[in-house]
Amino acid sequence: MKKITLLLVFLVSLTAWSQDDAWVYFNAKSNEQVYYDSPLSMLSQRALDRRFKQNIALDFKDIPINPSYISQVKSVDGITVLAKSKWLNALHIRGSVSTINSLKSFGFVSNVHFADKSLNITAKSVNTSKSKIESKISNSRVNFAYGTSDNQIKMLKGDALHQQNYTGSGLIIAVLDAGFPGVNTVQPFQRLRDNNKILGGYDFVTRNANFYAGNNHGTYVLSSMGGYKENALVGTAPDASYYLFITEDNSQENPVEESYWVEAAEKADSLGVDIINTSLGYLGDHTNPAYNHTYEDMTGDATFISKGANIAFSRGMIVVASAGNDGTESEPHIGSPADAFSVLAVGAVTANGSKASFSSIGPSYDGRVKPDVMAQGQSTVLSDENGNIIAASGTSFSGPIMAGMVACLWQAFPNKSNQEIKDMIVNSADKFSTPSPQYGYGIPDFNLALGLQFPDMEEDVMGAIHLNPNPTASLVKVSFPQSVQGVNVVFYSVSGNKVLDYKNIVSDAPISLESLESGTYIYKLEFNSSIKTGKIIKL
Repeated sequence: MKKITLLLVFLVSLTAWSQDDAWVYFNAKSNEQVYYDSPLSMLSQRALDRRFKQNIALDFKDIPINPSYISQVKSVDGITVLAKSKWLNALHIRGSVSTINSLKSFGFVSNVHFADKSLNITAKSVNTSKSKIESKISNSRVNFAYGTSDNQIKMLKGDALHQQNYTGSGLIIAVLDAGFPGVNTVQPFQRLRDNNKILGGYDFVTRNANFYAGNNHGTYVLSSMGGYKENALVGTAPDASYYLFITEDNSQENPVEESYWVEAAEKADSLGVDIINTSLGYLGDHTNPAYNHTYEDMTGDATFISKGANIAFSRGMIVVASAGNDGTESEPHIGSPADAFSVLAVGAVTANGSKASFSSIGPSYDGRVKPDVMAQGQSTVLSDENGNIIAASGTSFSGPIMAGMVACLWQAFPNKSNQEIKDMIVNSADKFSTPSPQYGYGIPDFNLALGLQFPDMEEDVMGAIHLNPNPTASLVKVSFPQSVQGVNVVFYSVSGNKVLDYKNIVSDAPISLESLESGTYIYKLEFNSSIKTGKIIKL
């Protein structure tokens, strides 16, 4: 993991430390029905089409923050508003502790949460931490000259999708990163420019429309998906379209960067983006150590950015996040948003498929399999801001390589939901039956994922098969229609060990889990040559 570090040593004054970061949450919104009646005032037609296709209704989170709440908070002397989130109905603010706490007197304020957890004496905290950059069309058959990028694509069998003309066309990827210098000028991005595949962007840090600026890390990341230089570099989704958002402040490590990220994700949602790629991670080593996260915070929904990532998924997008580069550190675990329940967290392997030593490990603190999958992140072939073809290492690059392949697979199955596409990828991975904290479910096979399909009738059946109750203290049952026969259910520990195996079960017959210790387990239902997976909590 390549950390964003300051190149100059400087002293932080005591005055600076007197200002604290916090989120102020509101308890209501205004004119809800007006927005529901006029959805194009909140979301683009493409965003609404994505919702309709996945049967996702508009809800309270889509409604903008009441402008009067923002203006009243801004009017308080000593309060600076740095970012806002309609999804979480909150503002990111900065000020003295006493002034921030005074906001609780407003009737429309439900809670105030400080980024410094020690200041949340009487309330449950929303934790925030340091930010890290995660790095150490035609109808004819497509045969790209991959050149030196050959291995990172063929490892995932991405060439098989490309050869069937699944190159990301029609999909939109938002890249949330630290900057994109050179993307508007150098040769490896010319194909994107010539085909109008850069749809726009924004710098949320400086509130500036010039997104072809900032740190070159975003340029590297984009090149692994959209770069193209024949016989040298081909990205995994060379025909996808892209929005480029700067959310990372290279001058410091501050919790407001998580709020910038959520703002950018909300913008991506409104524009109709399909996939969000983020090669940023938040765990420790913040400029102000009081803002650090710990492994204990990696529970899927504790941090502000992970909350936002989960909401992004609930809007129908897929969020792909780099797992982190702390594998050799004293705290080797994944950060956020890679820990989020719905995020596809990507670790790094070498060219031969072995885990890269720097790649952060799982599980999440609450015991879920993380990372989810792996891709090449050591000696990854990229373009720099000068157009040079280079090699660099980090989960920063395994993540976007995977995000590009997600776009290609979704192009092949445009009517699938985000959950279905994510499941297809995980189910195709080489360690799906034996996940581990080092590899997660392993390296996906996208050619295999193309074949993990079911007849329409069986897709309906998939939705009619349920394992419940969940959580459970002792017994579960699997409910399925009479048309399904020969159902087997297998339970695995989060480390990938098979712990229970039941063959040819009867619908709604009790299945005992009493022999298992309390914790989280993975179940796999096998039926009619099909597979359905999930997690279950044993109390």
